[in-house]
Amino acid sequence: MTVELNDNESFDSLLRRFNRQVMTNGVLKEVRRKRWFITKGEQKRMDVRKGRRRARIRQLRAEKGEA
Repeated sequence: MTVELNDNESFDSLLRRFNRQVMTNGVLKEVRRKRWFITKGEQKRMDVRKGRRRARIRQLRAEKGEA
């Protein structure tokens, strides 16, 4: 990934632009995901657990909003 320095651009703004581009392209997310080898079965189990957790949190927030 490259970012070219524009005319009259400071290093700080260049660095901010680079960081924004890294985040939008998902480079760090991909690196973190590939840090360890995870089998497809384990990934499915993790996704199910994440889904249950999201549903539980959503339900708790909804109950809190009603009370």
